[in-house]
Amino acid sequence: MDPTQIALFSLAERRLAWADQRQSVLAQNIANAATPNFEPSDLPSFASTLDSFGRLALVQTQADDLPGPAANTPPAIVQSNAHGPDGNGVALDGELMKVADTQTTQSLVTAIYKKYMNMFSEALGHSSSS
Repeated sequence: MDPTQIALFSLAERRLAWADQRQSVLAQNIANAATPNFEPSDLPSFASTLDSFGRLALVQTQADDLPGPAANTPPAIVQSNAHGPDGNGVALDGELMKVADTQTTQSLVTAIYKKYMNMFSEALGHSSSS
């Protein structure tokens, strides 16, 4: 059984991919906190990213097949508008709050994923040690 075929696991996988990409963007912002004229970036909210997945073009392998999902595209990166005296737009306190929020999201999604996997294991008669 492929867990990604279950909508809940697919959603969790997308959320984790979004959180991973956001952590990378935020880490780049923090690394450039002292770079003059640096423009910090962030990803659009996961809700808006998720909305874009609902409007994907679908792929057909044969003319009479029902359409299937197309390849996922990464979410767009949005720029911040705040600037300090040196032209740098990074506010470390705000970036660190975003990092903590994203880490909490990753932990929550991972915990939910593990619980559901354990539930499916139990339902299938496989015991788990977690």
